[in-house]
Amino acid sequence: MGSSSKARSDYNKFVRKKVLVLVILCAALFALAIFAIGQGSAHVSISEIFKTFIGQGEPRSQTVVVGVRVPRVTTAILVGAILAITGVVMQSVLKNPLASASTLGVSNGASFGATIAIIVFSAGIQNSTSAANAISVTNPFLVSTCAFLGGIGATIIIIALSRIKQVGQQGLVLAGVALSAIFSGASTLIQYFADDVQVAAVVFWTFGDLGSTSMKEVLIILAAFAGAFIFFMINRWNYNAMENGEETAKSLGVNVNLIMYSTMAVAAFATSIAVSYVGIISFIGLIAPHIMRRFVGNDYRFLIPVSAVAGALLLLGADSFARLIIAPIILPIGAITSFVGGPVFLWILFKGAKRK
Repeated sequence: MGSSSKARSDYNKFVRKKVLVLVILCAALFALAIFAIGQGSAHVSISEIFKTFIGQGEPRSQTVVVGVRVPRVTTAILVGAILAITGVVMQSVLKNPLASASTLGVSNGASFGATIAIIVFSAGIQNSTSAANAISVTNPFLVSTCAFLGGIGATIIIIALSRIKQVGQQGLVLAGVALSAIFSGASTLIQYFADDVQVAAVVFWTFGDLGSTSMKEVLIILAAFAGAFIFFMINRWNYNAMENGEETAKSLGVNVNLIMYSTMAVAAFATSIAVSYVGIISFIGLIAPHIMRRFVGNDYRFLIPVSAVAGALLLLGADSFARLIIAPIILPIGAITSFVGGPVFLWILFKGAKRK
């Protein structure tokens, strides 16, 4: 009886520690979100932000907070969360710590789709009426649709390779790297025959931009996040079983292949929607899960939600840095995440090699 009570006490302590991590992350995310909403070319105080939220703010604050900054901050939170949770489940089902949307070709597939929309279907032109914004994407719906189809297409190719050619879980990541190179080469080839304005529009899109979404797009991204998060949490015990190996998972009644393919499909669907609206943002899906594993381990009951909050925190922090470091100039968010994510990617790679 004493042993059972001690085990229960240890388990409760184990759970409380992980819940505490989640609570701390949520509090940090809330504080950063308020900070990001208030900072910029037009400063808004914290009290004015909350007055605006309850409809008692000044008209200027209403325009700045509700019209501009809340959609941007919400987009950063949702996209960061999507990239993080899709990264963590991809790493689980593929048994590869380097798996994410950016390493499996999904992001490059989306970039290829956007390139086709901008150049082939002329969705990027020169804006003669505005010298401040000489290059613009004139049909964001078409660009988003083509980017989404490109991301989904990349995933279909990856899954087809695994089904037809029986490429192993480790081989899928290598196939994703090769597919990324193919999409990148195809995009470059299309740009070679385009004019300067179209190429500039493609480059602008691939920089990544969190400020181009309205609340309509935010709701679509929210729906993608909610659907993916619910699906992944429903399968949290399956991911836990798969952590102990395929044979163990099968002995527990887990259909490993079904879980792998369905998880890949849902992850690619959510990632493609996010990337199609904001452009290429790399490494969030790689960094957030690895950081959080150090605090909550590989228990997916906790790893999925804490990774979501950590991904949101990382992307919102990177966007705040990009907006404020040399304000009023806004640095490309994709470059900021790559500067941070590149060294982490190398660290994970060499750490894995050292263990072997």
